[in-house]
Amino acid sequence: MELYGILSEVIDLRSFSNLWYWIVLAVLWSSASHWVLGVPYDLITRGRRIGGQAQLDVEAMVAINSRRMLNVTRTAAVPLFFGVAFFFTTLAMLAFWYWLEFAQALFLLTVWLVPVGWMSLWTALRIEAGENIGEALNRRLMILRRLVQVLGMFAIFITSLFGMWRNLSYTVFH
Repeated sequence: MELYGILSEVIDLRSFSNLWYWIVLAVLWSSASHWVLGVPYDLITRGRRIGGQAQLDVEAMVAINSRRMLNVTRTAAVPLFFGVAFFFTTLAMLAFWYWLEFAQALFLLTVWLVPVGWMSLWTALRIEAGENIGEALNRRLMILRRLVQVLGMFAIFITSLFGMWRNLSYTVFH
């Protein structure tokens, strides 16, 4: 047997049966729930517990990242919207019309980041409106983190169901 045949038996290169896909999915959601508006969760908890300079660091990082996000949104909202819409429309067509497994895997990996972006934008607007210091800021950041975690659990559940169905249907029909 040639080397390619051995490797293709040992390493399945399809997306949903590849261990690396599931590692990327776990790292993606771990990172998304750890970095809340660009601020690491451990800094947020340190700011809540200790206060002082740690809380000032949280407030400074949130202010910078919120202003940056809102500036991008206010200056490039229309092209950004159409770019994201084009990307996901193309990916969805490749995934579910042409039934490409790689496109399905990429779609299920990235489509959930759109609501994360919307929730982050909504939080940045709330912070700009006055919830930008002290306990109000910490509470807003924790709400965003919890929402991202719930969305991540839902996304992993849906992705794993689809991936299992895809793997089972591949083994049954091939």
